[in-house]
Amino acid sequence: MSHSSDLIASDIEAYLHQHENKDLLRFLTCGNVDDGKSTLIGRLLFDTNLIYEDHLASLQKDNERVGNAGEALDLALLVDGLQSEREQGITIDVAYRYFSTEKRKFIIADCPGHEQYTRNMATGASTCDLAIILIDARRGVQTQTRRHSFIASLLGIKHIVVAINKMDLMDFSREVFDNIRFDYQQLADKLNLHNVSFVPVSALNGDNVVNRSTNMPWYEGQTLMELLESVELTEDQNLTDMRFPVQYVNRPNLDFRGFCGTLASGVLRQGDSVMALPSGKTSKVKSIITYEGEQINAFPGDAITVTLEDEIDVSRGDTLVHPDNQPTIGQQFSAHIVWMGEKPLITGKEYGIKLGTKSTTGYFTAIHHEIDVNTLEQKQGSSSLELNSIAVVDVELTEDVTFDSYSELPHTGAFAVIDRLSNVTVGAGMIKKINQKKHKKDQKKYSTAELELNKYIVKHYPEWGCMELKREPT
Repeated sequence: MSHSSDLIASDIEAYLHQHENKDLLRFLTCGNVDDGKSTLIGRLLFDTNLIYEDHLASLQKDNERVGNAGEALDLALLVDGLQSEREQGITIDVAYRYFSTEKRKFIIADCPGHEQYTRNMATGASTCDLAIILIDARRGVQTQTRRHSFIASLLGIKHIVVAINKMDLMDFSREVFDNIRFDYQQLADKLNLHNVSFVPVSALNGDNVVNRSTNMPWYEGQTLMELLESVELTEDQNLTDMRFPVQYVNRPNLDFRGFCGTLASGVLRQGDSVMALPSGKTSKVKSIITYEGEQINAFPGDAITVTLEDEIDVSRGDTLVHPDNQPTIGQQFSAHIVWMGEKPLITGKEYGIKLGTKSTTGYFTAIHHEIDVNTLEQKQGSSSLELNSIAVVDVELTEDVTFDSYSELPHTGAFAVIDRLSNVTVGAGMIKKINQKKHKKDQKKYSTAELELNKYIVKHYPEWGCMELKREPT
């Protein structure tokens, strides 16, 4: 099974066209430390003949120096490129690899297993369609297995493949496989993970990775590669709720003004009525332009430039939607937060918030509860969050933004938290619940900072004649 095709030699144009139109699957490997994630990816690349001869020769030299697979070729070195990773035999940072087969193209994110690098795993999982969760057959379900599974469920990854690895060290026992599958299925039920597949593998030897194992005749399911090639992705796309976050306004001359970005969800067609949010101004789509030229319509994931029939004000950070299908516009919501900062989250401190193409600032006004990923129990009374903590928080922004709940529309329901001094991303959030009513055109909202400033002015400078502002009811 390889990416090579007879068309390469006979008709290169036809091959390139075929390759361009293949589906793309983004997936990650995660699990406890030393479960064999990097070795599994190396095996996938090796058995699909996707390692060039010069790369293989270099790998063999590295294997003699820092290999950890005994006399066998340490395929983990294909992914673990950092010097510290090779010395310790672990994965520290997320490594991305690309490969393709006759049926599909793939982008792999190899995520670290150590607890201190959980934030790296959340970053790698943020754009994936499928997660391969590795479990060492000798150890079964571990703490980090639960943690990564919980983050995968939070991020809305719909397809989970549980690869029970190192079956060769357990004599390819069916009983071991069945016991681990039973334990993980109980966890999956608690996390509402419905589309879960199980496959017994030996990444070191290649059993059931690309080629079917002769050591486990009792397993009649698909190999790991067959699962990756056959998983259905079309049903995962939202074609109903059109959301087009504007990333850039293209104005090359006086005769052209286009709005550039990637269509997050829904379908956009020429002639569609659209509304620009948060302004509420409306117009119609005049044209949809892509790299290939003008198109009649666009679908989720398409990078497009949209022109409108009317000269309405649309800026970076605005969102184009259909007038009869609008998101929420406001400043307050509840969200799951994965804290990635070395310094703890502090309620009341101002942070940078990036929601799609919109950058603003905001505060964490309350921490509802912290979640214990081992037991899924809720810990009440937290006043701050440490590195790798997961919690439900209330967020208040300093201006109106457009958003949806993450479970319905992940692209417009996720946000990043940025430290304003260091400009480092310190948190990832998934909007859970809207804490306010839908936007009303003439309704005025005030942030906490504005209310406090107004209250101070009214009290200490009555001669200015200012009226005390009141918050709109939520």
